[in-house]
Amino acid sequence: MKTDGELIQMAFKQKEKAYAPYSDFHVGAIVEMEDGSLYGGSNIENASYGATRCAEQVAILKAVEDGKRQIKRIAIAADADDVYPCGICRQIIREFGQNARILIGNHKTRYREHTLEELLPHSFGPSDLEVDENV
Repeated sequence: MKTDGELIQMAFKQKEKAYAPYSDFHVGAIVEMEDGSLYGGSNIENASYGATRCAEQVAILKAVEDGKRQIKRIAIAADADDVYPCGICRQIIREFGQNARILIGNHKTRYREHTLEELLPHSFGPSDLEVDENV
């Protein structure tokens, strides 16, 4: 199992893969699922801005496509200090990681840890639709 610091370092490395010709703002994410598997993602921009995908989305969707459903930790690193997930990413994290630890890298050796409840209080999820959270 990787330490939190190692996960952050991996996220910084992942951001080098970003496709960001419009903003030149590179973000990387590493998601660790409950079984210990790791998935990386980087932001992928599009000339039609609405089609742009955040690094967190890319990493989580890869894991979900691979049959994983429970996020244990997610590490996020960017070109600027303390870059937090956007609202859509917070909702996607909620879907697959209500109890996930969220690590925000602001330097390769320094990071902040948050819970989803801190970043998305009073969230809406599967249980609000009377669906099992562990689907």
